[in-house]
Amino acid sequence: MVDSTLALLTQGYAWLPDLSRRKGPGPVRTRLLGKPAVALRGPAAVKFFYDEQHVRRRTALPEPILSTLFGHGAVHTLDGREHRARKALFVSLLQDAAGVAALAERVGEEWDRAAEEWSDRSEVTLFDEVGVLITRAVCAWAGVPLGAGPEGASRFRGPEGAERSDAEVRRTARDLVAMVDGFATAGPRHWRARRSRRRQEKRLARLVEEIRREGRSADGARSGTGHPFTDSGTGHPLTDSGTGRPATDSGTGRPLTDSGAGGPVTAVEAVAAHREADGELLDPHTAAVEILNIIRPTVAVTWYTVFGAHALHRHPALREPLALDRPGYARAFAHELRRFYPFAPFVAGHAPADVEWHGEPIEAGTLVLLDLYGQNHDPGLWHEPYRFDPERFTGREPGRDELVPQGGGEAAEGHRCPGEDITLAVLSTLLPRLARLGHRVPEQDLRIPLDRMPTGPRSGFRITDVSTPRRSED
Repeated sequence: MVDSTLALLTQGYAWLPDLSRRKGPGPVRTRLLGKPAVALRGPAAVKFFYDEQHVRRRTALPEPILSTLFGHGAVHTLDGREHRARKALFVSLLQDAAGVAALAERVGEEWDRAAEEWSDRSEVTLFDEVGVLITRAVCAWAGVPLGAGPEGASRFRGPEGAERSDAEVRRTARDLVAMVDGFATAGPRHWRARRSRRRQEKRLARLVEEIRREGRSADGARSGTGHPFTDSGTGHPLTDSGTGRPATDSGTGRPLTDSGAGGPVTAVEAVAAHREADGELLDPHTAAVEILNIIRPTVAVTWYTVFGAHALHRHPALREPLALDRPGYARAFAHELRRFYPFAPFVAGHAPADVEWHGEPIEAGTLVLLDLYGQNHDPGLWHEPYRFDPERFTGREPGRDELVPQGGGEAAEGHRCPGEDITLAVLSTLLPRLARLGHRVPEQDLRIPLDRMPTGPRSGFRITDVSTPRRSED
């Protein structure tokens, strides 16, 4: 059987769906990186793939992907008890409704500030600017200092300092974007991604060590109890007078804690405090890897945001319901962006033993691929799958194993990305703003090449003559 590694690199997203069409229904057998491989798709295949008795992820991720996208020692490389213990950390941070809402609000505020500045510029490349504003928002939310010195104190003051701080945000954004942009190529983008990861891992490892030295994380305490703030008269936790719920930090959405204890308030502090299944703290490098696995995927929402601009440019009739923020429409639009536009081509794991899929034997050690892009465009699952139509998701949420742009299965127990809630919340915040933004799209190359992974409009989506809704009404 011919090895398909070169075909994957040259054909990109189209490789596996094309192979499936040529070989017909059922599993598709091939070879990748010299190993036997079998590709599956469909909701039943998702259930099969995320069952650890059938597929394990620990040994499936090649070194180039670990050195760019995920990081060595990341949660993606674990299985079983170790994976569940580490995954619980991510679920607690990324699926907390108040925390997700606080992050989305921060992103919206950063967009509003940026849009005012864009109106004074002759041209804006949306991809670059969205990456910067999401980086600024998620780093503030997670507790990653930007524009701060080694001891955490700001070293940038005054107008000149603001420029230097902005430059640091942009450098960080470029690194985070590079890690995603270079994972599936052997060229210069890949080596740029490696350098970016090494730079940010070193920086964040130092931050973790600093937090632990200051006693801000180990065992979730600074020196006190770590319990929520309480009323000195009643001893009951302080609550928000409007909702009656426990008072929360306005930046993170998490419960406020006693300043003497201050248990983990930020994502960075939570990672620094996390203990593994064996009771040990993460080493600083692995902690840095996992901090990046919180902020990097959030910055990756940049790709979907720009796809949103592309969709609105191609389908201008969709702008009005999105701009008016029709109930549920922004979320439906976000679902359709994630279904229609390409991002992750597939996920992979190894069969730990001889198993069967619908009567087809899969030998131990076989590389098992779950075809995400193919499933999201499968005519057996989607009516007119190559037509962009947010209405297919109005009034309904997709099934857990039906729409799989970020993987399938359960986020808490399996390998599904726990950041989907953040992706949807950020997109639901930004898409109506994008639809309301006055702008012109000049002549440019808006083609989206399927042989490039990850892909996007070649031009980065340039806009001119930007006007914010407030200014356009003046």
